[in-house]
Amino acid sequence: MAAFDNAKEFFVACETGLGWAGCEPYVAAGATFDAQSEPLTEVRTVMDYCEWMAAFGNNTAPGARYELHASGFDHESRTALFFATYHARHTGDGGPVPPTGKETHSHYVYALTMNSDDKVERMVKIWNAPWAMRELGWA
Repeated sequence: MAAFDNAKEFFVACETGLGWAGCEPYVAAGATFDAQSEPLTEVRTVMDYCEWMAAFGNNTAPGARYELHASGFDHESRTALFFATYHARHTGDGGPVPPTGKETHSHYVYALTMNSDDKVERMVKIWNAPWAMRELGWA
């Protein structure tokens, strides 16, 4: 069960804006990231995603938080899934426009594939980015 425990620790560290420094202990070297979401098309590593999340949550939307609805672990594929809603208000620097004061309540899923050392080796984020961008007043 260490793999799922590490996946949970990674999820919390990433979602609370700890950046790479807070996430690195749970991630394998060279871990890849993938998302079919416009704001993340250039992000290819878990390290870069962790930094992106930290910048968004600490600068663009200070006070952002998540609400975890469900999580689970598939032992055969060594994949942890986390379904949550991200609650954020654009009050800080960052983003494509000056602060709008608008908020998003955006659903998303993380699929974290764990390696034999119980560390994240691959991350997929499933997220309807256009929805969140519209709610924030960016589109």
